[in-house]
Amino acid sequence: MGLVGVYHANGSLTGELAYWVGARLGRAHCALCDITHGTFRAKPEFARCRADLAVPFETVHLDERSAELAVVTEGHTPCVVARVDEGDGGVRHRVLLGPDALEACQGEPAALMGAIEVAAAASSLSWA
Repeated sequence: MGLVGVYHANGSLTGELAYWVGARLGRAHCALCDITHGTFRAKPEFARCRADLAVPFETVHLDERSAELAVVTEGHTPCVVARVDEGDGGVRHRVLLGPDALEACQGEPAALMGAIEVAAAASSLSWA
């Protein structure tokens, strides 16, 4: 049904500022942030890669997660989660990529898209 990238940072103004300062001082790190954003703004390459996916890909911060998503991702952020249609009207969340897999992308949006495709195939997920 779609993908959700969960940042390892809060999305409030205070949270964003704390992360930005912490990242510059080496006290905060989020591999998903490195993939989607440069120093001051979103990477255009990430927007292009996301637009090329066959399913919607949204991103949320820790304080923006639904209760269900928080349960699945707690202690596993940053991560990319697949929203899977259960066929009975229900939706299940499955972590596709965890922090180590995102770190391996080395800040490259194209590498993230490749990792998503590999992880989806390994989990027997396909984009309908």
